[in-house]
Order: sequence, then C-alpha cells, then structure tokens
Amino acid sequence: MADTLGARVGRIVSGSAHALIDAIEGTMPDAVIQQTLREIDKAVDDVRAELGRTLASKHLANKRLTEQSSRHEELSGQIELALREGREDLARAAVEHQLDVEAQIPVLEATVADAVKREIELEGYVAALQAKRREMEEAFQSMLLARARSAQEAGAAVTPDVGPSVTRRVENATGAFDRLMAREGAPGLGGVDREQGAKLAELDNLARRNRVEERLAAVKARTGDQG
Repeated sequence: MADTLGARVGRIVSGSAHALIDAIEGTMPDAVIQQTLREIDKAVDDVRAELGRTLASKHLANKRLTEQSSRHEELSGQIELALREGREDLARAAVEHQLDVEAQIPVLEATVADAVKREIELEGYVAALQAKRREMEEAFQSMLLARARSAQEAGAAVTPDVGPSVTRRVENATGAFDRLMAREGAPGLGGVDREQGAKLAELDNLARRNRVEERLAAVKARTGDQG
C-alpha cells in the first residue's frame, strides 16, 4: 500500500542526511543525492497539489456557508412578514426550510475548520521538506569540500610539486557539486552562483533571527518580563 502523504513526508524528513552521505561515500554519491533531491522535490510538488485542492475545498465550503447563513437570515425576515400578513402556512414552510439550512451550517463550518487545519498541516510539510533539502545540500557540500581539503593536505605533505594537480582536484570537487546543484535547480559553490547563494543564506539567517526575536518577545510578554 502506498505511503500516505504525511507518512511519506515523515519518512523523508526523519532520515539523517549525514548517515546517507556516510553510506554512499566510496560509491556514486552524485547519483544517490540526485535521487534523494528528486524525491524531496516530488514530495513538495505532491504536497502543494494537495494544498491546492484543500484551498479550493475551503473556498467552496466558505462560499456555501456564507450563502446558507444569508439564506437563514432572509428566511427569518420572511417568517416574520408571513406572520404579520396572517399567512401561517407560508411561515411554516419558511421555518421548515430554515431548519434544513440549520442542519447544513454545522457541517459546512466543520468542513471549513478541517480545511484550515489541513492547510496549516500541509504548509508545515512544505517547510519541513524544504528544510530537509537544504540539509541534504549542505551535507553533500560539506562532504565534497572535506574530500577536497584532505586531498589538498595530503598532496602538500608529499611534495609541493603536486600543487597544480591538487588544485585541479579541488576545482573538480567544487565543479561536481555546482553541476549537481544546477541540475537540481539550486545554487552551486562557484562564481556568481556562489555569491547569490551566500546572499540567500544571509537572507534566510536574517529571517530566522527575526523569528527568534519575535518568539522571545512573545514569551516575555506572556511572563511579564520586559527586561
């Protein structure tokens, strides 16, 4: 039986990026990492598709709820009018219709509430998967750079004459990561991509710091500690 969306996201997010990197060292890390990143991206696409369906369902339920609430108020006015005009038969028919409307409203309200809850859940899935993707990229990048540094140090220890060869190995390792990240739609380590990646990372860190400060401020407000 296929994974549910929640179970699938949980399986991806709970996996250890460093454990995966350790497991694939010495084999074909590029292929394995590409497969893992594609799996994460596919999960993000599926979650977003489900989120779209949830938002559509919420919109329709909200629209129907608004219509039924308006209809309930309209019937109340019609009941009063019918009674003033001595048309109890019309008032009775309006009451019966009003009871049908009242039976639907709680279901519509529950549908909207469930959709809101599901929307929050799915948005959390997307955020978790994107965080997992960053973790995988960082772990793979760290592995490649560590290998390149080890090769550079080993080459320097043997003889300075191998410097150009070691430099090429460092460039090859960096280039391999750049090519992989380019194929998977992420910034690499070199040139303009590296500068852009640094800016994006700085922006992400700034956003995280803001969230930290907001949460601390909220906690202080709750505890009455303004110092």
